[in-house]
Amino acid sequence: MSVLEISNIRKNFGKTEVLKGISFTLEKGEVLSIIGSSGSGKTTLLRCLNFLEFAEKGTISVNGSVIFDGDSTKKMTDSEIRSNRLHFGLVFQSFNLFPQYSVLKNVMLAPTLLKRGTPEEIEANAKALIERVGLSDKLDSYPCELSGGQQQRVAIARALALNPDILCFDEPTSALDPALTGEVLKVIKGLKSSDRTMIVVTHEMEFAKSVSDKVIFMANGVIEEQGTPEEVFDNPKSEITRAFLSTSFEKFLWSSSRVNTTPARGAPKAVASPAPAPAVRRSFSSVLSRLFMREKPFPIMAPSCTLGPSLPRESPPPIAISPPKNF
Repeated sequence: MSVLEISNIRKNFGKTEVLKGISFTLEKGEVLSIIGSSGSGKTTLLRCLNFLEFAEKGTISVNGSVIFDGDSTKKMTDSEIRSNRLHFGLVFQSFNLFPQYSVLKNVMLAPTLLKRGTPEEIEANAKALIERVGLSDKLDSYPCELSGGQQQRVAIARALALNPDILCFDEPTSALDPALTGEVLKVIKGLKSSDRTMIVVTHEMEFAKSVSDKVIFMANGVIEEQGTPEEVFDNPKSEITRAFLSTSFEKFLWSSSRVNTTPARGAPKAVASPAPAPAVRRSFSSVLSRLFMREKPFPIMAPSCTLGPSLPRESPPPIAISPPKNF
């Protein structure tokens, strides 16, 4: 039985049809890479799976149970939506860590709010996940004290904290420079060996080819081609797929010729500078709160970090939510 079955998913934004009948299946432990040009519907598909958007038609089934049916006349309750989201973990493009919490508390937050064990068990599991992504020396650091690659690895550990059935990555290296991309891709490759079921939206063609069991190429809201990495990358049947891969390969060669990450003999190793903290946007807090089953945004103030521009004057002040006891 497939762990995930997607059938005829259709999604419109106004008069624009973004997803035009997407269907595929995924077995337990498989890694699916979704490639395609920007605007082809890849991120919208992930958002529909995570119930951040709702399709007009189609069904989504996890482990044989239908968790979404676009033709159903019954409206899903908020409790059902929040429960269905727990089947999926989502790693965002831009990290979206809570800036007011340390690395350890970012990873502990969702299990603590959902009471997934005793405080001691939650902390031990969080530390194990953080060690797994290679950041055991950063437990008490804040997001603004980390490089972009380190922040993304914390985001991966956070997504794993609730042990989802399917782990989704939305272009996990798009916000990173080439020097930091490798460390994130290494972590994702390591997860494949642990029998994790994953969906990775990516522009890293070589990575998709090496780590995937299946590859889907999307264009204009449809699956233009799908198959094994060898079928899609080495023997594409669609002319659109061939043109996309050709362009992607040319960009890879151009970027490789301009970036030399190997230091000259005797030269000190380059050290990645910590990425500046992004401007805090209220929408980040709202989206993450929905994923963590909260109905109100989390506070977005950090006492020891510079967070960039303040919120616009017309925006309402952040809603302060007291953390659980002993958290």
